[in-house]
Amino acid sequence: MTTLPNRPNTALLVVDVQKGAVDGSHNRDSMIANINTLVDKARAEDVPVIWVQHSDDHLKRDSEAWQYVPELVRSPSEPLVHKLYGDSFEATELESLLAERAVGRLVVTGAQTDACIRDTLHGAFVRGYDVTLVGDAHTTEDLTEYGAPTPELVVAHTNLYWDWQSAPGRRGETVDTAKVTFATGVAG
Repeated sequence: MTTLPNRPNTALLVVDVQKGAVDGSHNRDSMIANINTLVDKARAEDVPVIWVQHSDDHLKRDSEAWQYVPELVRSPSEPLVHKLYGDSFEATELESLLAERAVGRLVVTGAQTDACIRDTLHGAFVRGYDVTLVGDAHTTEDLTEYGAPTPELVVAHTNLYWDWQSAPGRRGETVDTAKVTFATGVAG
């Protein structure tokens, strides 16, 4: 359904699963295991896997915290997008990488639910992409001391509201890892 012409393909986006972003996060280990399942499935189906890596004052480039978690291993043939903003599209080459691969639908995983994941979901959606959030493959840290809900509730709320996103010619949805399909024109 994407509004992007001649872009029938799907890509898996792995956002910011870096040591400093997920260490101590809610559901860290199961989230990483689910992402590994999706990466394996995407590779087996020849679906592009695109990795995103954030840098800022807390995730200084080339620091230990900035590194991807060791449980996830990017293939050298898979693009790595470096970003400075929450939205993975802002001031990056992500859009051109997706255009080269004729991608009009994204399957999104990673961290942090209430920051870079939400920013990237909305960034993709307003750019014309169909966007599937994998409900059991994203996480966030505990920010309750700042007035945020618990991480479990942040994840649940994001899953709930994203499943109802729609606009002319495109839609959002939330599915769990076991129900993800990368086939063209198939929801989930």
